[in-house]
Amino acid sequence: MHHAIHLSNQANKTTFIQQILSKKSIGALAIFNELEGILYSASAIQAILDDEDRHGFTEVTKHLNRSLRSMSSGERMKTLLDFVITQKPDFIILDNPFDNLDLQAQAYLKEVLEKNSSSIHMLQILHRERDLLPFITDFYAVENDSDILQHIDKQHFIDNLKVVAHHFSNKIPPPIQVIKIEGEELVRMKNVRVTYNEKVIFENLSWTIKKGEFWHLVGPNGSGKTTILSMITGDNPKGYGQDLTIFGRKKGSGESIWDIKEKIGYITPSMTDLFSSRHTLEQMIISGFYDSIGLYVQPSDLQVKTAQLWLKLIEMQQLGNKLFCLLSAGQQRMALIVRAMIKHPPLLILDEALAGLDEHNTSLSVALINKIASESDTTIIYVSHRKEEGLNPRNVFSL
Repeated sequence: MHHAIHLSNQANKTTFIQQILSKKSIGALAIFNELEGILYSASAIQAILDDEDRHGFTEVTKHLNRSLRSMSSGERMKTLLDFVITQKPDFIILDNPFDNLDLQAQAYLKEVLEKNSSSIHMLQILHRERDLLPFITDFYAVENDSDILQHIDKQHFIDNLKVVAHHFSNKIPPPIQVIKIEGEELVRMKNVRVTYNEKVIFENLSWTIKKGEFWHLVGPNGSGKTTILSMITGDNPKGYGQDLTIFGRKKGSGESIWDIKEKIGYITPSMTDLFSSRHTLEQMIISGFYDSIGLYVQPSDLQVKTAQLWLKLIEMQQLGNKLFCLLSAGQQRMALIVRAMIKHPPLLILDEALAGLDEHNTSLSVALINKIASESDTTIIYVSHRKEEGLNPRNVFSL
């Protein structure tokens, strides 16, 4: 017996999972209180990385010659999967397991899970119909803040995952101050080569990014997407000595990393954890003006007004004083996009910005990203393994 569980982004997924693992489930999942389970998810990967940083090694990688930190996201998930299977648990909780995986890694995951499905119970928590494992037999849904698990048929389950496209009626707020860039090119890479420990990540890589473009950066796990982004943001020392120009200045010509970062808006889902319990939604969005994690200065009246206009645009104006950490996952993701965009940066980087969202919140985020692309001069780099229906990048850079 294998379960598929749909949790809306309004449900408390962390609490739901911990209830199962701590053997405190009720109702249909009470049968797992007598069994031993293990979590397979991106959050489990992050916990292992934190442990590795503290102790230098973990049980997951002690038999390997490399750390988990040195692996690509796909390699990390494969390593964790192999470890989970060797533990021989009674059940595995699969929390959106296909997020951030390329097609090859997805195929490997499906093959291993199906091979072991005769001896291990699978509980798949998912948001997208396309990720549903073919051997699932039972379907459940938990809506909003309720902890009540409802048994439903497969068609009802699939219908829950579908949603119509969304549109925002208001225009995006104008910039308080225009960030000027000379020329048409924001980034130019020519014949760039990067290696780590004699392993070639990529070579002869050339890419020119111009004002107002909307790019989709795509490639398999380990192909160098993260490396490219870190070179653009100025965080990667591999950029020195290369034919790399960022915002009109050749890398290594005396540019400040802060000069680069003030011209970039950046979002990745993991940023959600950076904001503490004391940050309100409005404060978190205003912090985008300062590229700070939290707001430590008194904002101007114009900055506050601009933040409120953005909140009105995304239909969250009534939530401005609510703590960011208490928002739903979908609301937090929309807020992160707005925070990255509030200063109208010349370049907006959306790194797996839609990962982990259900269909409804994916639709909202897609509508917002398309609106930014059509109503601003900001160049967008959208990074993902998958093409997202409804999202309209006009250029593709494939690794």
